[in-house]
Amino acid sequence: MKFIVRNGPQSDEENLQELQEDENQGNQEHNQEEKLAVDEEGNLSAYNPITNMTPAEKALKIQEDIPKSLREVQRVLEERVGLNRSFDLVMREMVFGAKRVGIFYCNGFAKDTVLTDIITRLTYADSDAVAHHTLETFIEKLIPHIQVKHYTKMSEIVGQVLMGGTAFFIEGVTTAIAVDAKSFPIRSIAEPDLERVVRGSRDGFVETLLTNVTLVRRRIRDERFKLEIMQIGKRTKTDVCIGYINDIADATLVQDIKDKMKQVEIDGLPLGEKQLEEMIVNKGWNPYPMVRYSERPDVVSAHLLEGHVCVFVDTSPSVMILPTTFFHHVQHAEEYRNTPFIGTYLRWVRFAGIMMSIFLLPLWYLMVMEPSLKPAGLEFLGPQKEGTLPLLIQFLIADIGIDLMRMAAVHTPSPLATAMGLVAAILVGDIAVKTGLFINEVILYLALASIGMFATPSYELGLANRIVRLALLIIVSIFGVPGFVIGSTLWLVMLASKKSYDAPYMWPFIPFNAKSFFSILLRRPVLASKTRLSITKPIDGTRQPKS
Repeated sequence: MKFIVRNGPQSDEENLQELQEDENQGNQEHNQEEKLAVDEEGNLSAYNPITNMTPAEKALKIQEDIPKSLREVQRVLEERVGLNRSFDLVMREMVFGAKRVGIFYCNGFAKDTVLTDIITRLTYADSDAVAHHTLETFIEKLIPHIQVKHYTKMSEIVGQVLMGGTAFFIEGVTTAIAVDAKSFPIRSIAEPDLERVVRGSRDGFVETLLTNVTLVRRRIRDERFKLEIMQIGKRTKTDVCIGYINDIADATLVQDIKDKMKQVEIDGLPLGEKQLEEMIVNKGWNPYPMVRYSERPDVVSAHLLEGHVCVFVDTSPSVMILPTTFFHHVQHAEEYRNTPFIGTYLRWVRFAGIMMSIFLLPLWYLMVMEPSLKPAGLEFLGPQKEGTLPLLIQFLIADIGIDLMRMAAVHTPSPLATAMGLVAAILVGDIAVKTGLFINEVILYLALASIGMFATPSYELGLANRIVRLALLIIVSIFGVPGFVIGSTLWLVMLASKKSYDAPYMWPFIPFNAKSFFSILLRRPVLASKTRLSITKPIDGTRQPKS
């Protein structure tokens, strides 16, 4: 709202003219505001008192040359990374051998014991020694560390510091030295919660990339095991490592994954490997997982020996395994920690549980709707009494209720988890049956289907199977037997049409491969597995080399 103050009486024409001028001026200001509302980068305003810099400040922000003067270096760092504004960025200036040196580091990453040893060594530097060939003297003689590298661009040296390194700027030298003396916040190595085994190793991946690749390197001491690193994300610059065995993994597959990662254009990967998966795997709205995640180094090592490619993402305790099929998600390390006979038995029980989690409820509901479909001897199947709610509504409410309980268990603190379980099981489940909202058979069969879902080794696969089960229940309630047949067929066709990096998702069932399908059904002895699976197109397909 604008207030106009006029001096003296004015005619109506003068008032009208003045009002029109004010209105035109207001329209111009409004148009300017609309014009400045969104700029080419999507910002809400083209002017911001914090980011609106002078041309000199903008030049310093994008400057790549490292100045000779430490004062100028400090000004560049102030504009580029916010030195003297961000409390965790420190610039420490000292004199070593008549040479003034600026030590730039991130306080949270710096390994103070190592840097103290380096500074102690530099204090003994002789003035004559650093007078000539200063850079070479510092790198080769004065800095006692195993990882030292020099950089000539400001963006490179700043990137090293933001990744945890320490930079040394020397007065009069246009090259900076980076020392990889860093210490990341890290939790202790422990067994993963989702992939527990009765007998086996208890180490699992953590959120630190170097620790994760070291756990795998410890198991695969092959000189052909390659770990290639790159950075993804304009702002986060997240380290992503591609691991593969050079003479086993398909070179085309490795190059294809690299190319897709290089094409990723995003500001960052704060959620780690899951965001990266959606960028390099064309999944769409398909609920089924196209890659396998594992938090166990032994599982990742086994897949590497099969010719798979593994992707490590910094800050993520899970590793992506490519390519994978449906049957990769239904195998568990526990099967290989037992004898072949017991491992095969456990695998069949797991297969039965997975099938039960998908088809048990739709089949039971179908036989309730069509009593003539009950096999001989199973006439007792079906509810003895009807509940207040229709069977389909009972199934949907109970299934959603289990999801709510699962999410509540995740978000409930450990001391309250027992109380939450009692509330869910007794106060909700028991009373719901007694009041007639649910019948006992619905709770029974839903519990069996949920047990089958929880027995699925892959968490993502279990959730996808639950969605399919709900869809089949709805289709069966509408179309009956034809709905079950058509729905199951469409489910199988959908899975058969999917590919994970040119690997058929339902292989070796579709397309059928008898030898590989036999190895899926049975946990074969180690010495009986003489070749690798052909799904990864391994270069060296021999599992038992003679030399």
